[in-house]
Amino acid sequence: MTTLVQKSTLALAITLASAQTVYAQGVGQQQQLEPVVVSGSKPVLDPNLPNSTASKTAEELREQQNVFNPEDILRNLPNTTVRKRYAGDRNALMGGRSFATSQAPRGLVFMDGYLISNFLGRFDAPRWNMVAPEEITRMDVLYGPFSAIYPGNSIGTTVAITTSIPKKFEASARIAAQFQTFDEYGLKDRYDNNQVTALLGSRLQSGAWYRLMFNRQDSTSQPQQYFAINANSAGVFTPPTGPGSVTPVTGVLYDVGPNGLRRAILGANAGAIDHTVQQTAKVRAGYDTPGVSADGFVAWWRNDTLTRNQTFLKDTAGNAVWSGRVSQDGNVFNIPAASFGPFSRDEAHVQTGFTVKTRNAKGWNASLVTSYYQILDDLQRTALNPDPMAANGGTGIAVQRDGTRWRTFEVQGTYSPTAGDWTGGAHALTFGMHANDYRLKQSTASLADWRVGDGTPTQFVGGDTRLFALYAQDAWRFAPNWIATTGVRFESWKSMNGAQQYLPGPSVAYPEKNFNATSPKLSIAWQGIEDTTLRASIGRGTRFATVTELFQAARSGNSIVINDPNLKPERSDAIELTAERRFDNAGLRATLFQDDVRDTILNQTNIAVFPNVTNVQNIDRVRTRGVEFVGDMQNVGIKGLSFEGNISFNDSKILENKNAPNTVGKNWIRVPRVRSAITGLYKANAQWSFATTYRYQGRQWNELTNIDINPDVFGGASRVRQWDVRALWKPVAGMEVALGVDNLTDARSYQGHPFPGRTIFTELRYALR
Repeated sequence: MTTLVQKSTLALAITLASAQTVYAQGVGQQQQLEPVVVSGSKPVLDPNLPNSTASKTAEELREQQNVFNPEDILRNLPNTTVRKRYAGDRNALMGGRSFATSQAPRGLVFMDGYLISNFLGRFDAPRWNMVAPEEITRMDVLYGPFSAIYPGNSIGTTVAITTSIPKKFEASARIAAQFQTFDEYGLKDRYDNNQVTALLGSRLQSGAWYRLMFNRQDSTSQPQQYFAINANSAGVFTPPTGPGSVTPVTGVLYDVGPNGLRRAILGANAGAIDHTVQQTAKVRAGYDTPGVSADGFVAWWRNDTLTRNQTFLKDTAGNAVWSGRVSQDGNVFNIPAASFGPFSRDEAHVQTGFTVKTRNAKGWNASLVTSYYQILDDLQRTALNPDPMAANGGTGIAVQRDGTRWRTFEVQGTYSPTAGDWTGGAHALTFGMHANDYRLKQSTASLADWRVGDGTPTQFVGGDTRLFALYAQDAWRFAPNWIATTGVRFESWKSMNGAQQYLPGPSVAYPEKNFNATSPKLSIAWQGIEDTTLRASIGRGTRFATVTELFQAARSGNSIVINDPNLKPERSDAIELTAERRFDNAGLRATLFQDDVRDTILNQTNIAVFPNVTNVQNIDRVRTRGVEFVGDMQNVGIKGLSFEGNISFNDSKILENKNAPNTVGKNWIRVPRVRSAITGLYKANAQWSFATTYRYQGRQWNELTNIDINPDVFGGASRVRQWDVRALWKPVAGMEVALGVDNLTDARSYQGHPFPGRTIFTELRYALR
């Protein structure tokens, strides 16, 4: 049996042990599958979600991984990645089989059935902050657009996070800390992170229950950005033109950038070192009766950020040099004053949600779910002078997004059959209606003092999108060993109220646009041999443009270079062939997949026009093919020793691109040729466990033209080779003490920005239940 293992991804589709719940977009219906069960307990429902899946319980996560932030739970899953640059990262973006971490709208993330994915823009990550690691009980991941109950954003990866509901009076607390010493380009320092979480909840005899959560995190990042100047192809740095004095300096460092050109590194800039304090408070409450349940929540998140920079340069007197013209080694460089300007950011977000659903064991059920996410405050102030001058004020820019929000609403009906009923016990039905809308409001102002005041407005951008969908799905067991899952989703999308204005200057109003899409699905599964399943699935998914992709723009001279307000939706036609087998103490899944996407939405340079325009455009066709192997082994030679792991081979290519024909035949960005992770776990006894994981991501690209020939440096999309270790001790009932190291060998890896180096992790947890 191979040691390429992954215990929790052997299910034909979601296998939720012990009657755990997976939700569709705001859907409160249980959707459980049974063909291959990894935990030994059989789900209570027939299979009706036709996707390959991966799952982790809270117990598995605490034994195997050092989880500091909620997004950490994804990092070892098959063909999945998360671009978490540091512990306080508010843009921890997800990537998958055929999509890059810069394509955030292709990932769906739900918390207890409520959407926390942020579909405002390409780089807006899920709002992980609405979840604390301590409250997570289970995480399940679905691959591909094969189920009709999920919206078109499921053309990538869908994540369902389940949090705890109290069964009696319960309380818990968790303290976690990280420490790393990061050394790059000679800038060596220690960066610390700490986090405190408290949970309190109870269930009353009446059936009512409540849970309170508070989380506070204080984090400081390693440097994220460096001021770099490229030489020409001959290795010569072009000197600045015009008059101006030049300061001789020391400290300039040289290396070779991702594009193979020699470059000079002058310091850590653009708010490189980020200190952030984040707080989340959440109240969730519900009421259960034998026939009906209802629950709702209110969550509030606050973030205060202040960044700083570090120049590498010193003049002949030993004073730090932050801007102006400088020379070293016969080269002359110009440093604009704003290059080393710090920024601050203050944010306050709130999310509310409400669910009501019937609880019949068989027959008909119905659910209604609604949620609302509002950005109450979001103000970023950026100095246009370097750190020493900015500390005393000076000019700056403010960007504000107050009032930006999204809303979702969904009603769903389901039918779970029993033998002898009107369906003959053969059909499990799901149908529903979904609606959402998104609003972007973003204004920019110039500031006389970057630290205070409202300033003078210089730009406004805004707009709305709206989606309405109807869907139906039927899981038909048409023979003893066969099940066919068919579905269709109809979606009607509209953009409106789009506006862009520079003050003083021209304004642009965007006309309303409408698109309709029909997305059919079909899956056939056979389970003719005990613990063996074969499945073939095909499905179409349609992902519509976000408000930012449509309406945000840039200024060029006296004109506004707009994004394309006529962006077509992305359309994915996906195929998946899966074989799974479960043995007494092992399991294996093999999956062949293809994702053929028309009109991929991405920022690129249109070389088909002159002068060239760089903005968000449609790329005609991108196709990804690949194979995944996932497996696990238990009690390997020694009682308590187990392995699980996965390896994926991907081939992702641009097949058609009329706006940039020089990219045709090139590899798609940030989808590595190989992704893998293998975890070994030794449970010595009920009190001690030890785990280690090796994670690898192979060659990948950051440029559509694939000119990044030297990827394993700052600015590139590098390979990842990382060892993590963890020891867990349970000294008494309810208490856990953990010590671990992430990136044990201090290997450097990059996705534009550098990822953390060797990081020590400590955790103390106590639960009263």
